[in-house]
Amino acid sequence: MSLLRLDDLSLAIHGKPILSGVAFDIAGGEIFGLVGESGSGKSMTALAVMGLLPSGATTSGRAEFMGRDLLTLPERALTGLRGNEIGMIFQEPMTALNPMKTIGDQVAETLLIHRAASRAEARDVAREKLARVGLPEDRFPLSRYPHELSGGQRQRVAIAMAIALRPKLLIADEPTTALDVTTQAQILDLLKGLTGDEGMALMLITHDLAVVAGMAARVAVMQNGRIVEQGATETLFRTRTQDYTRRLFAASAHQPQRRAQTRPETLLSVEGAVREYILPRPSPFAKPPVLRAVDGVSLTIRRGESLGLVGESGCGKSTLTRAILGLDPIQGGTIRLDGQEVTPGHTMPHDLRAKMQVVFQDPYGSFNPRHRVERLVAEPFHLTGQPKDARDRVAAALEEVGLSPADMGKYIHEFSGGQRQRIAIARALIIRPDLIVLDEAVSALDVRVRAQVLDLLARLQESHGLAYLFISHDLSVVRSITDRVLVMKAGRIVEEGATEAVFARPEHPYTQRLIAATPVIPAAWQDSA
Repeated sequence: MSLLRLDDLSLAIHGKPILSGVAFDIAGGEIFGLVGESGSGKSMTALAVMGLLPSGATTSGRAEFMGRDLLTLPERALTGLRGNEIGMIFQEPMTALNPMKTIGDQVAETLLIHRAASRAEARDVAREKLARVGLPEDRFPLSRYPHELSGGQRQRVAIAMAIALRPKLLIADEPTTALDVTTQAQILDLLKGLTGDEGMALMLITHDLAVVAGMAARVAVMQNGRIVEQGATETLFRTRTQDYTRRLFAASAHQPQRRAQTRPETLLSVEGAVREYILPRPSPFAKPPVLRAVDGVSLTIRRGESLGLVGESGCGKSTLTRAILGLDPIQGGTIRLDGQEVTPGHTMPHDLRAKMQVVFQDPYGSFNPRHRVERLVAEPFHLTGQPKDARDRVAAALEEVGLSPADMGKYIHEFSGGQRQRIAIARALIIRPDLIVLDEAVSALDVRVRAQVLDLLARLQESHGLAYLFISHDLSVVRSITDRVLVMKAGRIVEEGATEAVFARPEHPYTQRLIAATPVIPAAWQDSA
C-alpha cells in the first residue's frame, strides 16, 4: 500500500501553471528520487505535499497521505501532520535554522509544538537525535548556535529536527548540494540508515543523478512541471526512453572542449603563506589558542593555466583564496601577482587589483538587488576609471557570456540561477583581468546549466588567455576544467600534480578518500542506452 500517492496533481500560482498532472507514489520505507533541472517543479511538488504553497496558489487533483487528501485538509490538520507525520529537510540549513536559538532548543521545539513531550523529555530526545545524526553532546553541546557549526553539521541539525518525532515520510530537498564530497557521503549514508532504522520513507529531491543512482530504488524525472519518465532506478538509467532524460545524462558527464593555453611565465606565486586566527580563551586567565588555517602553502599559476584547489570544508581553501585576493592579511610568506606583492585592503594598488577578479558561489548574494544589470556589470570600472564607452563594453561583455544587451535594463531577480552566474562572469571579464578566481562557481547549478557554464568558461579562457583558480568540492567539475590540481587538508597542500594523473593515481590517503567518496553512476548503467 502506498504511503504517499499523487494523482493528477496540478498547481498554478496567480493563474500561471507550475505543475501539470503530476502522478507518482511512494511506499512505506522506500527511497524515491525526484530529479530534474532547476525550475522543473521538484520543490513545488514537495511544498504542495507539505501544504506550504505561496499565496495565490491553486491546486487540483489529489495528494493522498495515508488515505487522507492533503490538498483538502484545513491548515490546523496540516499543522498536526508537519513534523509529526511528514518531515522536511530544506536545501539551505542556515536559512532553515533560527540563528537566535541553540541547536538543542530547535530540535526540542518540534516535540513541544506537537505537545509530544515535556520540556525535560524534549531535551532528552533532542540529545538523542543529535547524537543519532553524528553530533554527540560531549563534542557538540546542545547550547551551541547554528553559526558555530560547519555547513555539514548544520545540515545534521536540520535532519535531527525533521526526524525528532519519527515521521513516516521524510522529504529531503537538495540536502547535499553545498556540501563537500566526504560530508555529502556521510549525510547520504545517514539518510539511508535512518530510512532503515526508523522505517521512514524518503523522497529525495536532487539534480545530481549520481546521488540518486546510489540511493533511490525508484526515480521520477521532471521537466516543466510534468513527470516525463519514472520507474526502477537501474532500469530507467539504463534505458532512458525520453529525450530529456538522455540530455540530463549527457550533461552530467559533459567534458568541455579545452585547448592547452598555458604559457611558461608565472602569473601568481604564493610562497610559504601562513594565516592564523586567535580563538576565544577557554578560561579567563588561559592563553588564547591559535588556529593556523593556512600552514606554509606554496603554489604557482602560469598565464593561461587552470589550477584546481580541492578539499573538505574547513581545510583552508577559502582563507587562502581571501589572502590571494588581498581581502585578508597573511602572517608569513609572500603572495605575488604578475611580479608585484599582493597586500591586503586599501594598500593594494588599483592597477594590480584589476588584474584579478572573482566569481562567487552565490551570484544573487554577490549583487546589489537594487541596481540594474548595467551598473552591476560595470562595478569593476572603479579600479580602472570609467571609460567613455562603458555602456558599449557592458553590452559586449553580456553578449560574450550568451546574454543580450537588452538585459542591461533588468534587475538581478529577473534572471535564473544560470543567467545570474553568466552576469557574474561578465562582471569579472569587463576590465580584462589576467586571473579569475572561481569560488564554487557552478556547485549550486543543475547539470545542464553547469555544462553550459563550463563550456562558456573554456571558450572565454581560449579567447582571452585567462588563467583560472578553480575552487570546488565537486571533483568531477575540477577534473573536467583544470590542467593541474592541488589537494588541501588542514591548511596544507598534501598532493599536487597534473589533474588527470592525480585523479587516476592518487597517492595521498586523503586524496584517495575524497575520490572514493564521490558518487558516480555505474558505468554499465551509462553505456546501456
